[in-house]
Amino acid sequence: GGAPEIEMSQKLASFANSVEGIQQYCIKEFASALEVVPYTLAENAGLHPIRMVTELRNRHKQGERNAGLNVKRGTVVSDIAANESVMQPLLVSQSAVTLATETVRAVLKIDDVINCMR
Repeated sequence: GGAPEIEMSQKLASFANSVEGIQQYCIKEFASALEVVPYTLAENAGLHPIRMVTELRNRHKQGERNAGLNVKRGTVVSDIAANESVMQPLLVSQSAVTLATETVRAVLKIDDVINCMR
């Protein structure tokens, strides 16, 4: 697991380099937040989360787009979908990212309103 989130994280981090100012910072932090999913997955499986996410990140940088965590074996495998028959529905990932984005936007709007009232 964690392959889509790491891939999205790396694509966003790369995109952030083409943006300037506060937007760049926001995009990089959003990309970093996506790595919480594989980190939590590794942690809940009793694996060393930092080591697993670092290896997963490196495998994706090498072009292994489908590399993911195999929590049963405690390793990162090159193609989690083909080798381990693990499928993650697009709608699940899309809904999670959309909900997280909407939540952050709502919190930021509330923060802006509070700052304006001071």
